[in-house]
Amino acid sequence: MPGIVTGLNHYTIRCAPGELPALDDFYMRVIGLEKGRRPDIPAPGTWLYAGGVPIVHLYAILDRVVEAGEPVTGPLDHISFKGRDLEATKAHLRAQGVAFTQAPVPGWNIEQLFLRDPKGLKIELTFFLDEEGGRA
Repeated sequence: MPGIVTGLNHYTIRCAPGELPALDDFYMRVIGLEKGRRPDIPAPGTWLYAGGVPIVHLYAILDRVVEAGEPVTGPLDHISFKGRDLEATKAHLRAQGVAFTQAPVPGWNIEQLFLRDPKGLKIELTFFLDEEGGRA
C-alpha cells in the first residue's frame, strides 16, 4: 500500500531527567524552537515547536530499565511519520506480517502506531483523527 506516509512528523530524543534543562536551552536558544503543549505523558519531557508544530520531543526515560530484547538506538528513541488512513494502514501492516502496537495520545485526537524497522529503530506512524473524520 504505497502512500501511507505524508511527511515527517517529529523525532524523539531520550534523555535523563537531569539533562532536560540543557537540552531545552540548546533547542530553544541555539536552534530557535519554542516550548509548547505536551500531552499528559507519564515521563518528564518537553515538546519543542517550530511554526506552531511540535517537531522535537524530549523524553526523559533513560533512568528506566531497558526491557529485554529492546534495541538500544542511542539517544534517538524514534522517528514519527505523519500517516493517513489509520484502518487501511493497520490492514496493510497485518498483511505484510509487521507487528505493531496502537496507542492513543491521552487527551488529544491522535492515534499512534509503533513498529520497528529491520535495524530495530522504533517507527511511529501518527494519525490526526480530526483529519480522518473522527476518533478511531
